[in-house]
This record gives sequence, C-alpha cells and structure tokens, in this order.
Amino acid sequence: MPDANNTHQMTYNGWTMRVRHATEEPARFMLLLHGWTGDENSMWIFTNRFPADMWIAAPRAPHASKEGGYSWRPLHSAQDNDWGLPTLSDLKPAAEGLISLVDNVSASVGVNASQFEVAGFSQGGALANVLALLYPQRIRKAAILAGFMPAGVDDLLERRALAGKHFFVAHGTQDKLVPFERARGSIELLEKGGAQVTFCDADVGHKVSADCLRALEAFFRA
Repeated sequence: MPDANNTHQMTYNGWTMRVRHATEEPARFMLLLHGWTGDENSMWIFTNRFPADMWIAAPRAPHASKEGGYSWRPLHSAQDNDWGLPTLSDLKPAAEGLISLVDNVSASVGVNASQFEVAGFSQGGALANVLALLYPQRIRKAAILAGFMPAGVDDLLERRALAGKHFFVAHGTQDKLVPFERARGSIELLEKGGAQVTFCDADVGHKVSADCLRALEAFFRA
C-alpha cells in the first residue's frame, strides 16, 4: 500500500519499480532512470522536486551488475564491465521495454502518457537520450543528470530527431566517472539533433548540485 508520501514499491509485468501517485489532476507521467549499479530507490531523492500532478515510476534496470545493483545494458562477456560506455544498440532493448512499460502502466492507472517526461542519472541519462532519439513523439521533456550521449546515434541526430524537444543537462565539472568534456560534447550533439538545451554546471563530482536541483525543479514546472 502507498505510504504517507503516496509512494510504494510494486512488481508489474516482470518489472520491479517504485511509484508515486499524482495528487493533482490532470495527471502526467514521469519515468525516472537510475544509473549503473542503482535500483528502483536510487532516484527517489529527486521526487520532492517534481510537481504533484506527476505520476512517477522508477523501474529497476533488467540486468544484474557484477558490481552489485543493476544495469540497463547486458554483459557481453564474462570479462565485460557493464558500465562501459553503452551504445545505442546496447540500450535499445531497454528503451523498447520501457515504452511498453509506460504504455501498460499508464493505461492501468488511467494516466495519459501519449507524451511523458523522463529523467535519468549517469547510465540512466544515456538511456533517456536513447528514448528521446528513438521515440521523440513520446517525450515531452528530458533531463540528463551526470549522463552522456551513447555512440551509434549519428544517423538519428542527422535527421534532427529531437527538433523542438526540451532537454535539461546537469553535470559536475569535477566528475571523474563521466568527464565534464563529455557532457559538453553531448550538449553539442543534442543541439545538432534539434533539441533546446538548458545547461547547469557546478563544481561537484558525479552528482547533482543543490543549484542544479533547483534548476531541475524549475525546468519541469515550466
């Protein structure tokens, strides 16, 4: 049952996820995508920043990571590190599965998700980029937090698949896992694809600063 914050954990069609029910109508749907070795609880720190009209789902990635937690991409070999720098083809199956999840869950709870918001951290940010590139008609706004653009997306960017889409990108200048220069490059690629990008940087590592959290809140309230 939902707790005092109107949230609970559930299993649906093989997915484990944490959800928050909207308390204002008409409700809109938001998808939260955790990073490498995270789980359905990892992104919950952000939810108090999001409007009450959002029905939020934070699913657990489908692949167990060797380092603990879960990953959005499978291991390719016993020697593989499932962090790596996943490509479009690595993340496409997860993106396809998430679209089905959004469709089925939103229909079951009566929320219109013909367009929905998505926010992803690190590897989850890369997956959010893939979702927007493969299904641009479905994404209203996207937030990429300490994330990156995966390889293999050049053709989609050339077609300006993200034309008119609004992105929020937050990145730490001291990030050692996903270097700041990679975030800068990702912004250039988003803009090449037609996206309108709001960028927030801060003198932090692989995390989201307090100032960028406030900017994230404003982005989704607009």
